[in-house]
Amino acid sequence: VQLQASGGGLVQAGGSLRLSCAASGSFVIIGTMSWYRQAPGKQRELVAAIASGGNTNYADSVKGRFTISRDNAEKMVYPQMNSLEPEDTAVYYCNAEWKRPYVRGAFDAWGQGTQVTVSS
Repeated sequence: VQLQASGGGLVQAGGSLRLSCAASGSFVIIGTMSWYRQAPGKQRELVAAIASGGNTNYADSVKGRFTISRDNAEKMVYPQMNSLEPEDTAVYYCNAEWKRPYVRGAFDAWGQGTQVTVSS
């Protein structure tokens, strides 16, 4: 499975951005899809996750501002990021858990990262 992320950029504080991540691969089952971010000098942290059934999980710092959704048919995940703050500046990475039908074991795939910069 390969993940292609897009949608990053420069935005002013209070603005919005919508990222997207597309998973490619045949005969695979995509499980939870997530977005992580890593700011300079900090550890990578989970931003938001959405399970294949639609259950979501958000970091406390983005609750009420970010909304994650997915399109299972297209194998895509979209975080809508509103009310952006300078503290949201980071490289954002998408992640997907995946497995092959009837094969034991699950795997992680990571996208290449997309820069989000929020100016004050």
